[in-house]
Amino acid sequence: MEYVIEMLNIRKEFPGIVANDNITLQVKKGEIHALLGENGAGKSTLMNVLFGLYQPEKGEIRVKGKKVAITNPNIANDLGIGMVHQHFMLVDTFTVTENIILGNEPKKGSSINIREAEKQVKEISERYGLAVDPTAKISDISVGAQQRVEILKTLYRGAEILIFDEPTAVLTPQEIKELIQILKTLISEGKSIILITHKLKEIMEVCDRVTVIRKGEGIGTVNVADTNPNELASLMVGREVSFITEKIPATPKEDVLTIENLVVKDNRQVQMVNSLNLSVRAGEIVGIAGVDGNGQTELIEAITGLRKVESGSIKINNKDITNTHPRKITESGIGHIPQDRHKHGLVLDFPIGENMVLQTYYKPPFSKSGVLNFKAIYDKAKKLIEEFDVRTPSSTTLARALSGGNQQKAIIGREVDRNPDLLIAAQPTRGLDVGAIEFIHSRLIEQRDNGKAVLLISFELDEIMNVSDRIAVIYEGEIVDIVDPKETTEQELGLLMAGSKRQKAGEKS
Repeated sequence: MEYVIEMLNIRKEFPGIVANDNITLQVKKGEIHALLGENGAGKSTLMNVLFGLYQPEKGEIRVKGKKVAITNPNIANDLGIGMVHQHFMLVDTFTVTENIILGNEPKKGSSINIREAEKQVKEISERYGLAVDPTAKISDISVGAQQRVEILKTLYRGAEILIFDEPTAVLTPQEIKELIQILKTLISEGKSIILITHKLKEIMEVCDRVTVIRKGEGIGTVNVADTNPNELASLMVGREVSFITEKIPATPKEDVLTIENLVVKDNRQVQMVNSLNLSVRAGEIVGIAGVDGNGQTELIEAITGLRKVESGSIKINNKDITNTHPRKITESGIGHIPQDRHKHGLVLDFPIGENMVLQTYYKPPFSKSGVLNFKAIYDKAKKLIEEFDVRTPSSTTLARALSGGNQQKAIIGREVDRNPDLLIAAQPTRGLDVGAIEFIHSRLIEQRDNGKAVLLISFELDEIMNVSDRIAVIYEGEIVDIVDPKETTEQELGLLMAGSKRQKAGEKS
C-alpha cells in the first residue's frame, strides 16, 4: 500500500513532557483521515512536526514513499503539505488577497501584481466552492470566511495534502455544514486531508479512517465504517464516556438575573439586542439557543459590563448593575466563562498559575498593601489545576503553551471556584473533547444543584438540550420563545431560531 504521508515512530519532547511518544500515522491518497485525541493528547504537536514547525527527536517522515526532512514550513509547502491552523494566522488589516499571497507575491516588474493575484484567488475560490470576496478586509469578514481564506492560502501554494487543526471549533452549525461540503469537494479534486478533531459526529460523517492518540501515545488506526462513537470515545479517553448528562430535576428559587427591555448596539452602532427580557433563577440552567449573530455576544458583554447598554435594565439579586464597571459586576456575584478565551479569558503571556487568580489577585491572601503574594497565588493555582484536570507541565508554564481545551478548563476552574451567584458560560465546551465536555457539564449542573443560577450560551443544540432546564430562543436580538427541553425537538428549535413562531395546541397549520 502506497501512502501519501507516513510518520513512523515519531517522538517529540518538550522540557518536562513527552508530547509524542513513538507515534505512527499513515495517510492514503484521496482519504479524509481523522487524528483523534483528548485536549493535550499531542495531536497538534504531531501535525506541527509534519508541517515543519517542530523537529522530532526520533522517527522519520515519508511523503509519497520518499524519506524527507521537513525542517521548516517552506519545505512542507514545497512538498505539497498545507496547514489550516486552529487559531488563524491572518493579518486583520490586510485584504483577503494580500493575506493569501503573503510571502508568495506575483510580481509585475518590481511591484506586486495585485490585480493578477485577485483574479487567481477568485478562480481558486470558485473552483473549490470557497465563497470569499478577494478585496474584503479580514477584519470585516466572518470567522467562517476567515477559515476559507486559510484554506485558499494552502491551495494557492499548491497543497495536495491539507492538515485541518480543529476546523469546526469556532464555526456555527451552518458554517460546519459548509466546511464539510468543502472537504468533500477537495477530496473529489484528488486532495488528501488530515483532520485533527475530537468531534465524533463529524468523524462518523466525513472521515474514512481514524488514528487515535491518548496521552501522547498512538492507540491504533481503525476504519470509520467498522466503529461507532462510543467505541471511539472510550479509545480516546481510556474509559466509558456518557453522552447523556445525568441530572436530577431543577428546583428553581428566586430570580438572580433579571433583564428588562434591554437595548444594546454593536460596534457599528447597529441595534443587536432589541427590548430583550429574560430571567434566570437560583438553582436552574437557562440555555440560550440561536444562530450566531443574533445578539448573543452583545447580550453577554452588556451583562458583564464590557459593552454599553443603550436602555433597559440588568439586575443581579434585585441590585441594578446596568452600565456598571466590570470589576464591580464581578464582585456583585457574576462569574464569566467568555466565548473568546484568548481575548477575554486569559493573559496568554502570563503563567497559567497567575491566570488562575485574574479575578481575585488584588484580594487577600493573594496580595497585601498592593504587593502580590506569589506563594499563595501558586498554591491556589496548583489546587485548581489538580481539581479541574488542567494538563500542563507546571503552574509556571505560559498560558499560550497549553492546548485550547486545557486553557478552557483553567478558566472554568477559576470562575467556578469563586462560587458566583450567576455563572455565565458562553460556548464553554467549544473545542473540547468528549471527556472534558462530560466534566464541564457536570460542573455546570453541580453549580445549579448548589443553588446557583447558570446562563448557558451555546451554538451546539445537543449541548443546550442536554444541560438546560429552560431554553430561551434568541432571534434578531429578542427572546422569541422559552421552551422546555423535555418537550421540544432540535427541529422545533431550529425553526424558532430561524424566526418561526411555535404552533400552539389546537392551531391549524
